[in-house]
Amino acid sequence: MSTIALIIGIVLIVAGIFALLRRQMLWGIVLVVVGVIVAPGGFLIG
Repeated sequence: MSTIALIIGIVLIVAGIFALLRRQMLWGIVLVVVGVIVAPGGFLIG
């Protein structure tokens, strides 16, 4: 289960970084924050 959460977290963080590079600031910040929360060791799971 933690492996799936890690993969989802990484995908969300990478998507957030790409959104920031395309100057979609709000969407990028939201994706990065959700990715950090979902990933193991994040705020909610850990």
